[in-house]
Amino acid sequence: MSFPHINFKFTNTSTDEGLQDLIEQKLHSLDKYLGESTVLCDVEFEKMTAQQHGDIFRVETNLTVDGKLYRADASMENFEKAIDEVRDELDKELRRASGKRETLFKRGGRKIKEMLRFGQ
Repeated sequence: MSFPHINFKFTNTSTDEGLQDLIEQKLHSLDKYLGESTVLCDVEFEKMTAQQHGDIFRVETNLTVDGKLYRADASMENFEKAIDEVRDELDKELRRASGKRETLFKRGGRKIKEMLRFGQ
């Protein structure tokens, strides 16, 4: 399965095709956790204003997988670093959810086997 269409929003910054390509490339590595799920993805790029010094760039991602929302945001000194941080957060959340799902499946199988073994 290929990663779904990503909805982009730009706040206080111009539309940048390079950023769109970069985020698509980074998020495609999350395909291994998605499988054949229904996936919606929204990404917001924002340049924070009124900082004391330097520019602060923020990236926020909302990834909905089969109705469950995974959200990550990061504020860094450039968009590329913020994108890397967001990708790492989503990877961590999806990996954890996948592990929980597998554990529950195994626990259920053990319970069924136990019931069949002892005739309950």
